[in-house]
Amino acid sequence: MATQTAFAAAIDAGIDFTGGTLGGIATVFVGQPLDTIKVKLQTYPQLYRSTYHCFRNTLNSEGLSKGLYRGTIPSLAANIAENSVLFCAYGMCQTAVAKVVGKDVSNLDTVHNASAGFFAAFFSSFTLCPTELIKCRLQTLAEASKSGTAVAHQTITPWQLTRQIIRQEGFLGLFNGLSSTWLREMPGYFVFFGGYEYTRSLFCKAGQSKDDIGMARTALAGGVGGCCLWLVIFPADLVKSRIQVLSSLGDKLNFRTVFKHVLLTEGVIGLYSGIVPTLIRTVPATAALFVTYESTKRLLGDFLKRDDTISN
Repeated sequence: MATQTAFAAAIDAGIDFTGGTLGGIATVFVGQPLDTIKVKLQTYPQLYRSTYHCFRNTLNSEGLSKGLYRGTIPSLAANIAENSVLFCAYGMCQTAVAKVVGKDVSNLDTVHNASAGFFAAFFSSFTLCPTELIKCRLQTLAEASKSGTAVAHQTITPWQLTRQIIRQEGFLGLFNGLSSTWLREMPGYFVFFGGYEYTRSLFCKAGQSKDDIGMARTALAGGVGGCCLWLVIFPADLVKSRIQVLSSLGDKLNFRTVFKHVLLTEGVIGLYSGIVPTLIRTVPATAALFVTYESTKRLLGDFLKRDDTISN
C-alpha cells in the first residue's frame, strides 16, 4: 500500500513537472519582448522616456532577434527551470498542507493553496536565480555598453557570459540576488496561486469542479493571478534586476542598500519603473502558462488512466 502511494505521488509530481516545463516554454515565446523592455526600464530608466520609446528604440537599434528576443535561451532556461520545479513543488506542498489541515487536496481553500505556492517558491528560486541573472545581463548589453560597464560585448553568448561571471565573481556570483529573489518569489507566489485558485473558484457553477471551467476561464484566472503577482512583487523584482545587472560593476550590492537608493533618488514611482510592459505582458503570458499546464496535466492524467485500465 505504501509503495503504491509513493508511486502515485511520483507520477503526480512527474505530471506537474512536465506541465510546468511546457508552460514555461509557452510563457517565454508569448512574453519575451515585453520582458526585455521591463528589464531595460528597471535597470536603465534614465535612458528611456516611456515604454513605447524603449520598445521602438530597441526594435530600431537592435532588431527583433538580437533586441526584443535577446536572452531568449537563458529566459527559456529560467522559465523551464523555475516552472518545472515550481509546479512540481506546488503539488507536493499542496499535499503537505492538506495533511496538516486534514483535508483532501481538492478541498483546499484559497489561503491553503496560496500557502502551498509560498513554500514552493522557496525551492524554485534556487533554479531561477542563476538563469535569470544571465538573462537580465544579456537583455541590457546595449545599455551596459553605453554606460561603460564590464559586460559590454554585444556578441557574447549565454555560456560565455556564465563563464565570465564565474571567473570574475566566483560560482556564488551566479546567485547574486538570491535573497531578493526569495523576497520577490515567496510572497509573490502566495498571491499568484491564491489569485488564480480564487478566480477559478468564482467561475465554478454549483457542483462543478475547478478543472471543468474551460480553457478561456482558466486563461482569465491565470491572467488575474499574474497581475496579482506583479503588483505585489514589482519593487522587489526591480531591486533584484539592478543587483543582478549592476553587480558586474564590482560593487557589493544588497537588497536594503539598492532599495533605499532607488527610493531616495527616484521616489516611490522609481520602484515601479517598467510596470506597464510587465502588466501588458503578464496577462497573455500567464494565461498561456496555466492553459498549457492544466491541459498537459489533464491529457497526461487521462492517458495514464487509460493505460492503467488497458493493462488491467
